[in-house]
Amino acid sequence: MPTGFPVRRALTALLLAAALLVLPACGSNTASTASHASSSSPSPTTSAQRQKLAKTRFVANAGLAAGATYQWIVKPYKAGKFKKGAHGRTVALIKAGLAGTFAYNRLKAASVNAKGDPTLNRLMAPVTAGITALKDLPSKLRKGENPDSTVSSFNDVINEVKDAGKSAGADVKDKVPSLSQLGS
Repeated sequence: MPTGFPVRRALTALLLAAALLVLPACGSNTASTASHASSSSPSPTTSAQRQKLAKTRFVANAGLAAGATYQWIVKPYKAGKFKKGAHGRTVALIKAGLAGTFAYNRLKAASVNAKGDPTLNRLMAPVTAGITALKDLPSKLRKGENPDSTVSSFNDVINEVKDAGKSAGADVKDKVPSLSQLGS
């Protein structure tokens, strides 16, 4: 087998992937695409429907944040993966940083979703400051800076969001996202 074969295969795969990303955009009619997209996703018409969808979205986003926090931040922390000299520490810290960024993003989305429901909005108002405070923590996790307080901060905010949801009748359950969801 020639030496350049794996390189050619990789380049071919890369070009094919790029073509698949670019070709659907070529020749598409933006107006018909936009009208098709809007007709395929029903929009709520009544206040009750908007509130129900707000709670549903809140539960989904908060559940993903809680699952990511537990799976890649709290659980490895309890197992001692963040301690200096621990086997797999670097990988655990990188995953925790990605999970922290993902959790922050989903918590912000849950906060926005909560605005669609008066009860959730009222209960989430005090939690919003805690969510905002998480903004810089993922980078601290990746760097291994003070993991004790960082893990505690994430866990506390997740629990506050869960409590707010439970009080509003929107019980949040942990949903562990895939690693591919964390990277996107």
